[in-house]
Amino acid sequence: MNTEKVTQYIVQWLKDYAENARVNGFVIGISGGIDSAVTSTLCAETGLKVLCIEMPIHQAVSHVSRGQEHITQLKEKYQNVSDIKVDLTPVFEEFKTEVSLDGKQATVDMALANTRARLRMTTLYYHAGLLGLLVAGTGNKVEDFGVGFYTKYGDGGVDLSPIADLVKSEVYKIGKYLKVPKSIMKAAPSDGLFGDARSDEDQIGANYDELEWAMKMNDEGKTTEDFSGREKDVFQIFKRYNTANKHKMIPIPICVIPKEFKV
Repeated sequence: MNTEKVTQYIVQWLKDYAENARVNGFVIGISGGIDSAVTSTLCAETGLKVLCIEMPIHQAVSHVSRGQEHITQLKEKYQNVSDIKVDLTPVFEEFKTEVSLDGKQATVDMALANTRARLRMTTLYYHAGLLGLLVAGTGNKVEDFGVGFYTKYGDGGVDLSPIADLVKSEVYKIGKYLKVPKSIMKAAPSDGLFGDARSDEDQIGANYDELEWAMKMNDEGKTTEDFSGREKDVFQIFKRYNTANKHKMIPIPICVIPKEFKV
């Protein structure tokens, strides 16, 4: 990959899209992870207004500190970047008092994790509407189109996706090129939706290098029978997530009424 050319292409794409949409710039949620760091830096490179928002909900200290380090770096380098912090912990806790928490603990925990992502989406769109900004998505290709590792109408609810055609290893290459803080470059990827430091690999059962490989094999038409050992395990993990999360990756089903019924 020609990292410099890809970076310049994305920056120009962002700038052209925003100008054609007649908006002032972008708003982005900062998590302390590589995807949001790269995306926010690419947005900053456009010269348009960029609002970075921290939205902690019982957040792991390591995530918060990395996010703050990144925002500080951005503001030092780009005059068009500003930031705010919106503590959503009280909102989240109040939400829990108004809904049922009955059911299997794992199911409740997952529903609440997705709720965190949707509260953040709502916050981003509030500020986007207020300031005439676009919500920039941070999903990469493996997450968005491979395993569907995101929350529908949460971090999946965005206006545009600058890095969704890049696999994770390519995102890291751009991060290195853009001089993203080393603490973020070295940190294990995490969605930060459970209030602890568990990584994406802890949840999925495979790392992104493995998932990239599995996605490539799947695109080539390979099946589980083509592999053995760890490769077979990883491919099965990929297929399980890809199948279960297909509803996130395809357009919302529409019940099309036969024309003769409308006469």
